[in-house]
Amino acid sequence: MAEPVSAWYEAGDFRLHARVGGRPDGPAVVLLHGIAVSSRYMLPLARELGAWAHVFALDLPGFGRSAKPPRALGVSELAGALESWLDAAELEQPALVANSFGCQVAVELAATRPGRLSSLVLVGPTIDSQRRRRPVQVARWLRTAFVERPPLHFVVARDALAAGVVRSWQTFGYALDDPIETKLAGIAIPALVVRGERDPLAPQQWSEEVARLLPHGRLVVIPGAGHALNWSRPRELAALVRDLV
Repeated sequence: MAEPVSAWYEAGDFRLHARVGGRPDGPAVVLLHGIAVSSRYMLPLARELGAWAHVFALDLPGFGRSAKPPRALGVSELAGALESWLDAAELEQPALVANSFGCQVAVELAATRPGRLSSLVLVGPTIDSQRRRRPVQVARWLRTAFVERPPLHFVVARDALAAGVVRSWQTFGYALDDPIETKLAGIAIPALVVRGERDPLAPQQWSEEVARLLPHGRLVVIPGAGHALNWSRPRELAALVRDLV
């Protein structure tokens, strides 16, 4: 499959960047990154999905190559920007695959805009409702470094430098203040929660709770995997996405 290429969109107040690839005649699948990273972090999954899907990996405002607003945006603002981008890209009811904090943005959109998405995949969703404290979450995030493959560390560092420490830290604060579990019951579309067995940010009990609260949700655990399944286990994750879509 050809490498996804850059595309630019005027979406509401922002000029947003996405990497687009795959089969234009296939079902549309949107990929959404987490805090500090960008669409680059989603590329291994995009390549796998591109064999059968039309894939769009978006840079949220403030991250990657997208416009950098003067302040960090909250969850609802990012969900609004995502919806504006969907309109600009002429995507009516795509499947949405999100990782980490991207899951919180995806859930906000799915809960407040029923019918906007066809299906939802939450990969390593944050933030555990029983451990919503900054020191705990920072410690868990640091533990992911011992689980993921070293090449990912360079991708994260490069993207984090581009986003900036202040923006990433402020976005982290918005994530902590966002009770994702209160919104899940209102999401009526098919949904899949995927967890790596060794993921410290999305522990088993929390992942089970997320899947249970989704009316049409189920949980799949990938043995031996960590938080960044889109990077480290893209083939297995792509197979799960295909089954759902």
